[in-house]
Amino acid sequence: MLNLLKRHTLIWLLPLSLYLYYLAFENTSIFWYMYTFAILVLMSIAIVNYSVFDELKTWKSLLYGTLFGTLIYAALALGYLLFDLLPLNVAGPVSAIQALFAPTSIWHYLLLMFVIVPGEELFWRGYIQQQLKKYMKLPLAILSASLLFGFALAFSGFWPSIVAGVLAGITLGILYEWKRSMPLLIITHLVVLVLLFIIMPLPV
Repeated sequence: MLNLLKRHTLIWLLPLSLYLYYLAFENTSIFWYMYTFAILVLMSIAIVNYSVFDELKTWKSLLYGTLFGTLIYAALALGYLLFDLLPLNVAGPVSAIQALFAPTSIWHYLLLMFVIVPGEELFWRGYIQQQLKKYMKLPLAILSASLLFGFALAFSGFWPSIVAGVLAGITLGILYEWKRSMPLLIITHLVVLVLLFIIMPLPV
C-alpha cells in the first residue's frame, strides 16, 4: 500500500490539497494565515518531489510574463464585462471577492509575491499537471489540472473564482508546456494580480 501511494502521489495529494483550500477559505478572518500555510505545505511537497522547468532566459521571462499577464488580465476583464451584460449578477460576487480576499496591506502583497503565487504555480502547473501527464495526454492533463485548480477555488463560495481559475489555469498550463519556464509563470501570474488589484481593478 505504501509503495502504491509513493508511485501514485495524486491518490493522497489531491484530497489533501482540496482540504487545505477548504480550511483556508472556511474562515475569512484568518484567510491570509491559512491560505499561506496551505500554499507553503503544497509548495514544499512539489519542490521535494519534482524538478521544475526553467529553460528561458531571465529577460525573456520578464518580457513574456508581462505580455501574457496583460493578455490574461484583458481576457478576464473582457469576460467580466460580457457577463455583466447578462442577467448573472457577476458584479456582486466579484465585489464580495475583492472585499473578502483582496490584499489590503504590504505584507499581503509580500506573501503574494514570495509565497502564494510561486507556490500555486509550483504545485498546480509544476507538479499536479506533470503528474497527470503520466495518466493522460497533454491537452487533457492541462485541462484536468485547471479544472482541479478551479474546483479548489470553489471553496471561496463565488463562481467567478472558478471560471477565472480554470481559464487562467489553462492559459498558464499551455504556457508552461510551451516555454518550459516556471519563472515565466510566476511573473505572468504576478502581472495579472498587479493589474487586478492595483492598477486596473474591475469596476464593481
